[in-house]
Amino acid sequence: MVSSLRLWQFSFLLFILTVIEKVIAGYAPVFRPTPWQLAHATFYGDETASETMGGACGYGNLFSSGYGTDTAALSSVLFNNGYGCGQCFQIRCVQSQWCYKGSPVTTVTATNLCPPNWAQDSNNGGWCNPPRTHFDMSKPAFMKIAQWKAGIVPVMFRRVPCIQKGGLRFTFQGNGYWLLVYVMNVAGGGDIAQMWVKGSKTGWISMSHNWGASYQAFATLGGQALSFKITSYTSHETIIAWNVAPSNWQVGMTYSANINFH
Repeated sequence: MVSSLRLWQFSFLLFILTVIEKVIAGYAPVFRPTPWQLAHATFYGDETASETMGGACGYGNLFSSGYGTDTAALSSVLFNNGYGCGQCFQIRCVQSQWCYKGSPVTTVTATNLCPPNWAQDSNNGGWCNPPRTHFDMSKPAFMKIAQWKAGIVPVMFRRVPCIQKGGLRFTFQGNGYWLLVYVMNVAGGGDIAQMWVKGSKTGWISMSHNWGASYQAFATLGGQALSFKITSYTSHETIIAWNVAPSNWQVGMTYSANINFH
């Protein structure tokens, strides 16, 4: 009788915890599109988008990291010291003879920085000089909204949720005492505000923002399975990716989680 009562109590507790988890999930922050704003856009590279590979966000080969050619470099105002990395934007050409009929919309992911060029006037070549809001798009992305011969066009843009397949991806660099992690394939706001790492033998260790989409921890974590806690810069949602990397993880490898932002 006592054992049956305890089993019932345990089952009821599991039921309550499941309900609470679903309620919390239902109230998880969801990033919504922002209002349309005015900016300008140029392009760099050629039709292959080979010059867009790498970039200040640290995503490396944009094909293997899942971003492809629909990308853009952001002016400093939008890049926001790297916190703009991974954000997604809808862009359409406006008020120009070079715009395609109907002003079609394309979606790009921020993967690079368009640095200031103080040697040129902000309205004549220094397109990415602060405080200008500017997109230097890959040529394939630019050609979806305007004729490439335009060079520069006025655009309307807005932030939109990033739609990604699968979970977060973590690429490791560093050594036995320093772990540098690049976070990719981020859904929702697409960006990261803060990260923590947890070894199977440690508690949560706060990671500092290195540059772009990379975070670092000065700790000895070799031989331990690694988990990560990540907070979105835009929605402030925090998720935990448990046991992303096995205990025999290695630098230079990319590990995938089974969780992502809303």
